[in-house]
Amino acid sequence: MAISETSLKDVVLYAVDEINAAGGVLGRKIEVVVEDGASNWPLFAEKARKLITSDKVSVVFGCWTSVSRKSVLPVFEEYNHLLFYPVQYEGEEQSKNVFYTAATPNQQLVPAAQHMLDEGYKKFYLLGTDYVFPRTANKVLKAFLKAKGVPDENIIEKYTAFDHSDYQTYVQEIKKFAAGGDACILSTINGSSNVPFYKEFANQGLTAGDCPIMAFSVAEDELRAMDIPPLVGHLACWNYYQSIDTPDNQAFVSGFQAFCTKNNLK
Repeated sequence: MAISETSLKDVVLYAVDEINAAGGVLGRKIEVVVEDGASNWPLFAEKARKLITSDKVSVVFGCWTSVSRKSVLPVFEEYNHLLFYPVQYEGEEQSKNVFYTAATPNQQLVPAAQHMLDEGYKKFYLLGTDYVFPRTANKVLKAFLKAKGVPDENIIEKYTAFDHSDYQTYVQEIKKFAAGGDACILSTINGSSNVPFYKEFANQGLTAGDCPIMAFSVAEDELRAMDIPPLVGHLACWNYYQSIDTPDNQAFVSGFQAFCTKNNLK
């Protein structure tokens, strides 16, 4: 999951640098401790315990998947500590020890699915990484689509493992599914697996004109790892993109880019 998580780490470092430059918190500078969960869920829990008990951190910013969050949650509740969770989540969980800072399905998935319905799409291929968020997200999406009159035979639901890289069979199936037109993909593929999926999609001659992909876990980090031509015309629904055209965001992006350049961060 490093393709998605690295920028999270970097932007927290940038925020701390900005706060410290302005005098810190209550006159004291913030110190950062960085740990790598290495996409290993038991290791996430181990690292969380270390941060709390050994490093004595005041708060933790981290985790990029619901499975990693659920792995560390018992640790934060045991020590009554705080976790800021940065990415969209499936709902169905509430803890006084976690700030859930991003979108829930009704804020992200449902509006995107409604957009595809409004655009005239009648067939939906739900493809995701096999863990709790995509499973729950697709449960929500299927219920929503059925309530809108989409029949069962027009919905396909499939999953792949983390770091899956061979999408040939899935794209072949999508090609057949989309042959009659009016089909789209609702993708909850997470992390680096997005790269081979879009590549295979294009390799088999499919374009957004044939069957557009609406992605729920694709942002700048994933996009910059891909060739541009396979992406043209596809869609994504996300909490934030650097291209937001406001003075505040432009100032933030400029400052973040300068910080990354200064500190040799990619």
